[in-house]
Amino acid sequence: MSNDLIDQLQGQLGVNGLPYPLPIHPNLVHLTLGLFIVAIAFDIVGVLFPLEKPIFKFLAIPATRSNFFDVGWYNILAAAIVTFFTVAAGFYEIMLATPPANIKSAWGLQAMETMLWHGVGGVVLLLLIVAMAVWRGFQRFLWRQDMARQVQWSYLAVGLFVFALMFVHGTLGAQLAAEFGVHISADRLLQIGENPNLLLK
Repeated sequence: MSNDLIDQLQGQLGVNGLPYPLPIHPNLVHLTLGLFIVAIAFDIVGVLFPLEKPIFKFLAIPATRSNFFDVGWYNILAAAIVTFFTVAAGFYEIMLATPPANIKSAWGLQAMETMLWHGVGGVVLLLLIVAMAVWRGFQRFLWRQDMARQVQWSYLAVGLFVFALMFVHGTLGAQLAAEFGVHISADRLLQIGENPNLLLK
């Protein structure tokens, strides 16, 4: 019965190995990255605002310190929410992946190892981003509510550390696509001897 179900599902998959034309996970990944990077960047600008204030005044930009912290807060909150969907889509698409077994990445990992590390890294990043959002919420509404500088230096340092983890994690994801051709339509067509120029128009 389970084999029939698997065969039925395989018959519904497109040339990219997914039941829909374009992978969802990479798009959500970039949304997560953008939201998180903007959150930390605007909090850094808010922390350094006293040094930048003359520049904003010279450029006639009506900026206030609290505005930067608002952007930081709402973006980290959005990143925490979106990342649940990013990780869920990633695990769904990993389950449908059929990567080649005879290729190694630039880091010397095979496709299954790369997928394993990428999946574990996604869960770790999800937990870190959610923890950062909770930490940021405590700073905004309790610990530093009446302070001009709404975030702690340690929060920004951890945010920069998460940037580094995102770079490593993102490189693993890029290797899955570029080096192993996971859910890449043109790559899969080439593997089965078809011409993507004729079929992907």
